[in-house]
Amino acid sequence: MALSVRLRDDYMKRLDYLAKKTNRPKTFYVKELFNRHFDELEDIYLAETALEEFKKSGEKTISLDEMRTEIGLDD
Repeated sequence: MALSVRLRDDYMKRLDYLAKKTNRPKTFYVKELFNRHFDELEDIYLAETALEEFKKSGEKTISLDEMRTEIGLDD
């Protein structure tokens, strides 16, 4: 599936330089960025969204000690 992305000029220059120096296509490096960093970005943004949803829900939080007691880890 194709995707069109506008990059800042400095990123594009760096990508062009890297591709020329290594004789690899620019798409190789764009795919590498996704392969190496997408999972991390996904985790961060989904965690932030979940935290905001939790805060809006008004649910009560408990401390780690309360949680350990509640599930019987300290027995």
